[in-house]
Amino acid sequence: MSELTHFDTDGAARMVDVGDKDITHRRALAEGVIRMRPETLSMVQAGSHAKGDVLGVARIAAIMGAKRTADLVPLCHPLPLSRVDIALEPDAMVPGVRCTARVETRGRTGVEMEALCAVQLALLTVYDMCKAVDRGMVITSVRLLEKAGGRSGHWRRDEP
Repeated sequence: MSELTHFDTDGAARMVDVGDKDITHRRALAEGVIRMRPETLSMVQAGSHAKGDVLGVARIAAIMGAKRTADLVPLCHPLPLSRVDIALEPDAMVPGVRCTARVETRGRTGVEMEALCAVQLALLTVYDMCKAVDRGMVITSVRLLEKAGGRSGHWRRDEP
């Protein structure tokens, strides 16, 4: 494993200099889950929630979150994103909603943080919209599944 790049030789936090890196096609895929009561999931699926289309609003929040990652994570570079695809899938076996975010750019640094941020914002939005009926929801298993592009190449999570 390489050293932590967000610290200088004195241990002070710094933004990594990516100016000498090649511009390449960068991609990342992340996922996460929000667990909820079966009744809450039924409400979300039926679209009968008093606040409206929970998954539609969460999808927009995820896209906005990906685009604003550099405003939220202090040492992230602002990136021009070329693609943000969000999938929100109800899963009765959890019970809850699984979110996946696929983010792409052509740039000098990766989009892992943007994909992870998108997932978190989607799930937080689901929580916010449903908390009046289910405060016990749990956001879990937020993780990077895959990244590609750049010097470090392709990486894929091995375990499920």
